Amino acid sequence: MTTTVIRGGTVVTPTQRFAADLYLRDGTIVAVGGDIDIPADTVIDATGCLLLPGGVDPHVHLDFPSLSTTTADDSHSGTAAAALGGTTTIVNFALQRPAEPLPAALERSLAQAEGRAVVDYGFHVVVRDLGGDRVRDIDEIVAAGASSIKLFMAYPGELMVDDATLLRAMERMSAAGGLTMVHAENGSAIDVLTQRALRAGHTSPQWHGKTRPTILEAEAVHRATVLAELVEAPTYFVHISCEEALAEVAAAKAEGLQIHAETCPHYLTLDSSVYDGDSFEIARYVMTPPLRDPHHQDRLWHGIRRGDVDVVSTDHCPFCMVGQKDAGADNFLKIPNGVGGVEYRLLLLFDRGVRQGRITVEQLVAITAANPAKLFGLFPRKGSLMVGSDADIVILDPDGETHLSIDTSPSKVDYSLYEGWTVAGAIEYVLSRGTPVVTKGVVGDHRGHGRYIPRGPTAPTP
Repeated sequence: MTTTVIRGGTVVTPTQRFAADLYLRDGTIVAVGGDIDIPADTVIDATGCLLLPGGVDPHVHLDFPSLSTTTADDSHSGTAAAALGGTTTIVNFALQRPAEPLPAALERSLAQAEGRAVVDYGFHVVVRDLGGDRVRDIDEIVAAGASSIKLFMAYPGELMVDDATLLRAMERMSAAGGLTMVHAENGSAIDVLTQRALRAGHTSPQWHGKTRPTILEAEAVHRATVLAELVEAPTYFVHISCEEALAEVAAAKAEGLQIHAETCPHYLTLDSSVYDGDSFEIARYVMTPPLRDPHHQDRLWHGIRRGDVDVVSTDHCPFCMVGQKDAGADNFLKIPNGVGGVEYRLLLLFDRGVRQGRITVEQLVAITAANPAKLFGLFPRKGSLMVGSDADIVILDPDGETHLSIDTSPSKVDYSLYEGWTVAGAIEYVLSRGTPVVTKGVVGDHRGHGRYIPRGPTAPTP
C-alpha cells in the first residue's frame, strides 16, 4: 500500500474552491478535508498552491498518419508532453484504414500504445466508411470502451465522409450511448477554392487560410446539426474557430439539442495576422481550421463563459518544419495540417483566461477536466477530486511563472507556436494515479505508467 498526503492547498472544482488536504491511497483519493492527520509514506506541501483535477484532453493525435507522413509525437513523447502541461488523461485517435473493420483499427492502435504512455489514455475511432455491415462495428467498439467516433466533413478523397455516412454513424452511436465527434468544414467547397488558388499560382502557406473561410465552417456545423437533430444524436464539434460556427452551436443548444463544442488554445491566443506574407515559415501555423481574425477570439472567450463552448482541447497534431511540413514548399496543399501544444493548454488558459479576467479558475477546471471527462465517459474517475476518483492531481503555483519553449518539452516537434512566451503560473507537481510524473517542472521517466481506460457512455454537462 502506498499513501500520500497533500497539505495546505486550495482545492478547485467547477463550482467552488476551498482549503483542504488530500489523502491518497494506492492511486485513489480516499479523503478530502481540513488538516488531515493520517500517517503517509509521502507528504507534499502545497501551501499557496491550487489543487486542480488532472486535465483531460480529448483531442490528441499521436502516431497519426496524415498525407505521406505521421505525426511527430508517438504515444510516449506525446503523453510525456501532456503530463508536463498538467494533462493526466488523453483520448487519441484510431484511424480506420479503407474498408477496415472498426474493431481492427482500435486493436491496432491499442497495440501501438501498449507499454509506452506516461499518462492514461483512451481512443476515439475515426470512421472513413461504413460499407457493408460495418455500421454494426460501432456497437463492438463501444463495448470495448471506445464510446466515441469521429467523422470528417473535410479532406475529400482522404478522410471526408458523405452526409449519408455521417447520418448513419450518428444514429448508431446514439443508440449505443456514445458521442459522435465532427470535424465541420465544407470540404467540397474548400476543394474548389484550393484548386482555383493553385491554378492562379498561389502556392505559399498563407493560402491555406485564405481558402478555408469561416462561412464554410459555419455551414458544415449547421448541416451536421440538422442531421444530429433528425436522429437525436449527441454530437460534439471539434476545434470551433470562429464566431459564425459558434453561433450555430449556440442556436442548437438554445433549442435543447444535445450539441457540444470545443475550441483550442491557439484560436484563443493567436490570430490570422501570422499569415501575412509569402515566407514558408508561415507553414508552422498551418492547422485546420486556420487561425481567424482577432475579433473571433473575444467571441470564443464569451462562448466559454456562456457555456456554449464546453471544452478547450489542444488538437495536438504536431509536424516538424524540417522533414514534414517542408513537403509543401511548392504547394500549400502538401503541408501536413496540424500543430503541437498539448503541454501548453493549462498555463495558457490560466494566463490569458484566469489572470486576465476572462474566465474564473472554476471555469478553467470545467473546460479542461470535468466537462471532457463527463462527455467522454470518464467521470467521476477522471476530471474530479472527489473521494473515489483517481488521484490525478495538478499542483499549480498561481504566483509563479513559466517560460514556454520547445527546448524544455518532451515533444519531438521542432518548433513551438509559443516560443519565448512567459506566462503566469507554474506547475509544481503532476500526479497520475498518485504517482508524481512531473516534479518541479520536470517529467520523470514513467514510460508505461499510463493505462488504457475503457470509457462509458457520455454524460451531460451543466
